[in-house]
Amino acid sequence: MLRRLPLFALFLALPLMHAQNATPVPQQDNGYTLSVNADLVLTNVVVRDAKTGELVKGLDSSAFTIFENGRPQKINSFDFQSIEMAVPLKEGMVSGLAGTNQKAAIVANSEELRNHRLIVFFFDLTSMQPEDLERAVVAAQEFVDKKLQPADLIALVSLSESLKVDQDFTADKTTLKRVIAAYNGSEGQGFAPGATASSNQVEDASGYTPDESEYNDINTDRELYALRAIARSLERIEEKKSLLYFSGGISRDGIENQASLRGAINSSVRANLSIYSVDVRGLQAVSPLGDASTGSLRGTGAFNGGALANNMNSNFASQEVMSTLSTDTGGKAFFDSNDFSPAFAQVQKDNSAYYAIGFRSTNSARDGKFRKLTIKLNKPGLKLEYRPGYYAPADFTHSGHEDRERQLQDQLASDLPATDIPVYLDAFYFRLSESRYFMPVSIVIPGSQIPFVKGGARDKATLDIVGEVIDEAKRPVGDVRETVKLAVDQTQEVRRKNVQYTTSFSLPPGKYTIKFVVRENQSGQMGSFVAEMTLPELKKQTLKMSTILLASQRVPSQKDTPLVRTGQEYVPNISHVFRQGQHMYLLFEVYEPMRMKLAENAQKPPKGTPPAVNVLTSLELIQGATKIYETPLVEAHVLNQALRDCIVFELDVPLDALKPGQYIAQLNVIDDTAASFAFPRFALLVKEAPPAAVPQTVAPESTRQTQAK
Repeated sequence: MLRRLPLFALFLALPLMHAQNATPVPQQDNGYTLSVNADLVLTNVVVRDAKTGELVKGLDSSAFTIFENGRPQKINSFDFQSIEMAVPLKEGMVSGLAGTNQKAAIVANSEELRNHRLIVFFFDLTSMQPEDLERAVVAAQEFVDKKLQPADLIALVSLSESLKVDQDFTADKTTLKRVIAAYNGSEGQGFAPGATASSNQVEDASGYTPDESEYNDINTDRELYALRAIARSLERIEEKKSLLYFSGGISRDGIENQASLRGAINSSVRANLSIYSVDVRGLQAVSPLGDASTGSLRGTGAFNGGALANNMNSNFASQEVMSTLSTDTGGKAFFDSNDFSPAFAQVQKDNSAYYAIGFRSTNSARDGKFRKLTIKLNKPGLKLEYRPGYYAPADFTHSGHEDRERQLQDQLASDLPATDIPVYLDAFYFRLSESRYFMPVSIVIPGSQIPFVKGGARDKATLDIVGEVIDEAKRPVGDVRETVKLAVDQTQEVRRKNVQYTTSFSLPPGKYTIKFVVRENQSGQMGSFVAEMTLPELKKQTLKMSTILLASQRVPSQKDTPLVRTGQEYVPNISHVFRQGQHMYLLFEVYEPMRMKLAENAQKPPKGTPPAVNVLTSLELIQGATKIYETPLVEAHVLNQALRDCIVFELDVPLDALKPGQYIAQLNVIDDTAASFAFPRFALLVKEAPPAAVPQTVAPESTRQTQAK
């Protein structure tokens, strides 16, 4: 018994700004889509009479023979679907979409959806001008009012500031017309520049030509990522689906948007989704002198045809991506027409009746290559319409650089964690000024999870690391993208150690979300970690302190950061696990300690003398109710970081005399002059010393600071 779910999966939380580059997908003949579901390849076939063009029904699987790259394949599944056999569905409540006017949404299982046409209307509001949107809305309302058939189920999706499911699949005309009418306003329109306003066609009076290529790249990636998100949300519905894409054109800059384009196409193919692109600008009169959106022309371009050629090329370029989306997903593109009704008619025609054929490929290679399909009938006089091929799944070894980058960005944007390899993360803060913090972030990956490759006398591996810091307004304020190369001696027993990576950010006070993704580049396995960090406003606190950083190692460094003291950089121990024989180092700072007041008859200190303070600290180790160890009291009477108005404390605790076990550490910090204090606690574990003491962390030299944006 299949679980009953809303037809349209919620993808509203998916970010729309993470797409990279890839190679273009070759164009294919107009046909019908297929999808790859695990090892089962599904393709839809329309059979027509070669003379009359009428649909042919009543065929069985024995009438078909399917070939992949010339090799015959065994048909594992066969089905015929026709809207004439559609059973009316009962309207129901859709869960999880309260408050969005989602009355009359269908809640159905896969069996109930057989023989229905599933159509998504996608309005790209970011690319439409008001008059273009008016035409699209009127055409969609007329189709719903006059052409909608009982077997048709329509869903409405829009892209403005975010991607929204405005209406789940429904056959209710009143609901659909009301939601479509809501698009006919001013919200989210005119964000993307039109084709005839290309800045490289003309020059203004000042001679300045703005470079909009980077803006256009980001905007195009956003639109293509939205299409991919829609396709992925529909993957679990096995029936053939169609998407009417209403857009004012997409401008692509060379190969910059190839990865997002390929991702949108491949996701649509896997989801059995055909895209029908409609250019809502309609029939355009391209003038050699441009229109009112451009400045006056200079030179001879207006007289020798150069300006007209530029305008025509710009218009064609804005339609090229839409055409590729339609052709490569089995749909059709509709350009240069003010009548949009043929697009709706084509969708209904292509989805009226088809044979769904499935097979399991005899080629088990996951190489990502294009595989050509050939389908033949044992009956003459019939014409077949089907998609001529598909892209095989690709494992990590066969994926290209662009696909690997997109994989990292997808995982970074995903709400679901990657758990192939364990990743541990911790962050700290040290104040640089009243409005700025230094925030080091340290990541640890167990060496046992990294497949090192033997090469000569050293084992080698590479890790891809990508991360970002998000503020409370969900804006990225810092990012990291690095490839860390590891090379260690085979005698070091890397599998018993950890690999540690540290980076840092400079940020103002506030609440932040930190997310990092790590991928090892042998098998492509990934791990991720998300943490919250609050950089406090210290003005209201009586005793102002940084976080407490624990370390078991200090390495030589010439960097100028709060982690470096007298040429030694503290390597954070984020697990708080130590061994006998090691030293536990503590690093923390106290800011703005109260100055000691001088007696009235006392002489003022000489100019330049550090102000006198009195801050005391010690560390206690506790097991149960018993204090096992306490360091000698450390007193500070001057600021050792006068420029930052703070005292830096460094404690060195030898662990050779401690027995293995768990401890609670309490740090005592007292500002005697201000009569303020703090007693932060943390847990730590002391393990028995190994037979041969060796360093427990491999720290690659790839640390950098990232300024807040």
